Amino acid sequence: MRRTLIQVFGFLISTLGWLFISCTTAMDYWRVNYVGGKGGNWMIKALWYWSNLWRDCVTDTSSVTNCRDYDVLWSVTPYVQGVRGLLMIGMSLGFVAIILCFIGMECTYIGGREKSKDKTLLSGAVFHFVGGLSSCAAYCLYTNRVASAAFSPSTDRSVIRYTIGTPIFLGLVGSFFIILGSVLYAVTIIPKRMTNAFRQRPLSGRSVRRTATKTHDTTSRDLWSGSHNSRTSHTNDEKISVRDTFV
Repeated sequence: MRRTLIQVFGFLISTLGWLFISCTTAMDYWRVNYVGGKGGNWMIKALWYWSNLWRDCVTDTSSVTNCRDYDVLWSVTPYVQGVRGLLMIGMSLGFVAIILCFIGMECTYIGGREKSKDKTLLSGAVFHFVGGLSSCAAYCLYTNRVASAAFSPSTDRSVIRYTIGTPIFLGLVGSFFIILGSVLYAVTIIPKRMTNAFRQRPLSGRSVRRTATKTHDTTSRDLWSGSHNSRTSHTNDEKISVRDTFV
């Protein structure tokens, strides 16, 4: 029962993390910069520069947004392409892992025997772990580039210095959920497989000799007791026959 509850909790946690990562790929405000709004004039104006994986935008106080989409793949900044690729790998592996883990869980009635279900669940846990690491690497790469551009003293003042937006934090939480779910899956499988392997371990030479000696002694004892019983019964039959003759 405890094993089933851990697997169900791991499935919910890992699936929720995969949904978080999938949502962040379409969210805005990956990086944000606020400009203006500090003048002494009665009419205060401000601008928000923000970007995501697909476009750069600017929004003013009148809620008017102007965006510039990334035209073609080779015109995108290289690190943005890397973040996209890592997230696609993580989401693809997570989707396959969700299916494998659902089939391999103990509470489902599909997937064959218990041994094959354990192998399927272990494969799904490995896919989840690799996918979670890939997604976490994507968010760390994006954060590193934004932070290095913002705090580097060699950066030109004309370059906009951004800060980290909400999708980065949500994605890091989702990556942690996926890795935690894979660990919970592994906790329910690996100790069981190790126990079964220990039970099925072949005997050593000394153990085999001891077992053979015990078997030989038992067989000899059984043969001796059988022959003794047969001699006793034969002697009793002779006594009974002599008695009957006397009578």
